[in-house]
Amino acid sequence: MKLSIEEVRHVAELAKLELSAEEVNLFAVQLSAILDYAEQIQGVDTSSVPPTPYVLPLHNVMRDDALGECLPNGAAVGNAADAKDGYFRVRAIFDE
Repeated sequence: MKLSIEEVRHVAELAKLELSAEEVNLFAVQLSAILDYAEQIQGVDTSSVPPTPYVLPLHNVMRDDALGECLPNGAAVGNAADAKDGYFRVRAIFDE
């Protein structure tokens, strides 16, 4: 399918691209080749190929949850910028 220069300019305008005359000619050739290839692919019989939503097999990469030891409170708040009585202290965000 050969694209005309006017069609390439129209597509460039839709994409808000400013193309030089050389670019318009270059893209007309390149886009025409792409459309020819897409047309060739359309001719392939895929009636015996089932729909494939995923090319690669899916599997869960997450590990199972496992109960473990808790971090001691002192270690948890040990590097906090501000802590009091084993709790993190933060600036209030709501007025009381």
